[in-house]
Amino acid sequence: MTVRIQVKGLTKTFTLHTQGGAVLSVFKDIDLSVKAGECVCLHGPSGTGKSTLLRSLYANYKPDAGQIIVDHLSEPVDLLAADPWEVVEIRRRTIGYVSQFLRIIPRVSTLDIVAEPAIVNGIPAETARASARALLSRLRIPERLWSLAPATFSGGEQQRVNIARRFIVDYPVLLLDEPTASLDAANRQTVVELINEAKARGAAIVGIFHDEEVREAVADRLFEVGKQSVGKSKVCAAAAEAVA
Repeated sequence: MTVRIQVKGLTKTFTLHTQGGAVLSVFKDIDLSVKAGECVCLHGPSGTGKSTLLRSLYANYKPDAGQIIVDHLSEPVDLLAADPWEVVEIRRRTIGYVSQFLRIIPRVSTLDIVAEPAIVNGIPAETARASARALLSRLRIPERLWSLAPATFSGGEQQRVNIARRFIVDYPVLLLDEPTASLDAANRQTVVELINEAKARGAAIVGIFHDEEVREAVADRLFEVGKQSVGKSKVCAAAAEAVA
């Protein structure tokens, strides 16, 4: 299986300038490889750096040391050494990121927000909009809302728009930050199906899933930030131990 994303010796600290320049160590010397068709769940108590690691994999944060090697158009590229234009291109074609919040684009319709990543990747506009309609329907966004900007939508509706926007493109790598956190049971199940379909087509997925049922349904293994990963057969046991 092709390794889609590989982390080597990744270290991240934050300098707290408002607190006398205190240095906070988030994680150190992380090694992680994720293959095509595999979903790895970042695991550990709150504050261990899971979201920071995920944002680092998307180049939102710049780690202090290490490498993040991405299989981009069949060539290995180190995100930490890439030029800004390369990072933009990798985000466009290779890495999709579902954050916890939809970044609202004023006065742009929900349908166009969802279709835009596909259009940018060369899909004809009408084909992209047809795919957007299918995803919005599948995620139970009422058709009456498709022509509206999602600024006034509920949190759950905005999150479903966010998910549709990233699943409209078959990204080789998907980063998911609690994608089901604000969803009801039916929509959580739909997201589980979308994740498993992405795995089946060969996407490498790194995610944070606090919902135990979702985690069990999609994760092939856990990766405890700062510790070793554990196999899928130990998912429930490790989660229970973390809560205890």
